[in-house]
Amino acid sequence: MALTQHTLNAVAMGIDTHQEPVAYMRQDCHICRSEGLVSNTRILLRTENNELIVTLNVVRNDKLFPSEIGLSDIAFERLQCSDNQKVAISHAPVVTSLSYVRKKIFGSELIASEITEIIKDISKHNYSDIEIASFLSACAGQRMSEAEIVHLTNAMVACGRKLSWGEHKKIFDKHCIGGLPGNRTTPIVVSIASAAGLIIPKTSSRAITSPAGTADTMECLANVNLDINQIENVVAKTEACLAWGGAVNLSPADDMLIRIERALNIDGEGQLIASVLSKKIAAGSTYVIIDIPVGKTAKVRSQKDAARLAQLFTKVGNACHIKVRCVITDGSKPIGAGIGPCEEAKDILSVLACSEDAPQDLREKSIFLAANLFDMNDGLGINAGRDLATSILDSGQALGQFNKIILAQGERKSLTDASHQFTEVSEKSATLIEIDNRKLARFAKLAGAPFSLNSGLRLHMNVGSQVHIGQSVFTLFSDSQGEMAYALDYYHDNADIFIFKD
Repeated sequence: MALTQHTLNAVAMGIDTHQEPVAYMRQDCHICRSEGLVSNTRILLRTENNELIVTLNVVRNDKLFPSEIGLSDIAFERLQCSDNQKVAISHAPVVTSLSYVRKKIFGSELIASEITEIIKDISKHNYSDIEIASFLSACAGQRMSEAEIVHLTNAMVACGRKLSWGEHKKIFDKHCIGGLPGNRTTPIVVSIASAAGLIIPKTSSRAITSPAGTADTMECLANVNLDINQIENVVAKTEACLAWGGAVNLSPADDMLIRIERALNIDGEGQLIASVLSKKIAAGSTYVIIDIPVGKTAKVRSQKDAARLAQLFTKVGNACHIKVRCVITDGSKPIGAGIGPCEEAKDILSVLACSEDAPQDLREKSIFLAANLFDMNDGLGINAGRDLATSILDSGQALGQFNKIILAQGERKSLTDASHQFTEVSEKSATLIEIDNRKLARFAKLAGAPFSLNSGLRLHMNVGSQVHIGQSVFTLFSDSQGEMAYALDYYHDNADIFIFKD
């Protein structure tokens, strides 16, 4: 009898609440009134086969019948129900791990079991977005100890699947911590390294705070939504892959955290390290290069902070049985000319094809990072590794390997053009002495990157370039006229993105 009283008919509301499941009930609904449910209450929904914790929104009486409960798109999908199916409603069970989040908010250190419970509950969708944001904020900055970062890394690995590569003892990977527009070295490095026989199953995240991530850029050229069996097949054929990690459930809690980090526009130190290393460990990697760009408008602003981060990466890696080499690089200016998925893909193709107009800074950095992988493999030395990487690139082997990977992943895509573009020209003759990386990234994001793959911008010069009156400075691309106008308004209000000296 109680079950009948607390059952309503499911209705798909057609509302996209992104990844947070939301339910909608009338304000005069008998369940709302009897249970004291109000907006933002967490409730448990159950069908015969599934259950789901959702956030309640109370709506006006003309939006639903008294016998109905509305569900957002993601709630309807996760509950796997159909229209008019009976759904039982009750208060959500107490999520005990939230007490550990409160403990962290007040500055206490968490032990392994507490962090494990938090990550388990996040991966089971037991946390609301607000609760996940609270955990991330409490851990942001330098608020996590080395031990906590190790616990967080292990907990995130334990919540997902893990790739295994049999008898192969050396599995390589490469990651950049981000913060530098256009720094799309990964596909080039993977192509060079795998052409030399190194096994490098690269699974990448989508952008968090940048205009493009490796997965976003590769999506312009190839199928990146590979499952575990497909990744294993691609690696068996090519020694490598360039896939989106979120499609293979390697560290599912990390993808949930990244979604909230993106909304908050933060990338905390502890979460950054745990995010990167959990994905590498889950992908079966044993040797990893971490690129840490340093510059006053990069993510890491000082050599001191870079050294601290590198030390933490190395120590956490050792504790998690993975060898990590951090390479501190120049983050004072953008790398390459394209910013945004399609524009960065153009740079990748031009470097691999050894085109005359290929951005040389992107080429040289990719060669340097590949040289470090070769040195980690057999102690070849950086100079000899650089010679080997250059030879593989100049001979066309890297381009051939890149094409082989794309074909193995099932689809070769053609680059498309944005619907709108605008080119800024210089009104004076001067020298470009500085570019603000953070503002430049925001400029590209306001144009629609990375969610619109065509959106972004192309630099026609970089720091140190001489510019003359009427010469192009950049071209902005967008698939939306409104976003184009919005981005240009931002640019006109932030003239210090580009600093020139007469």
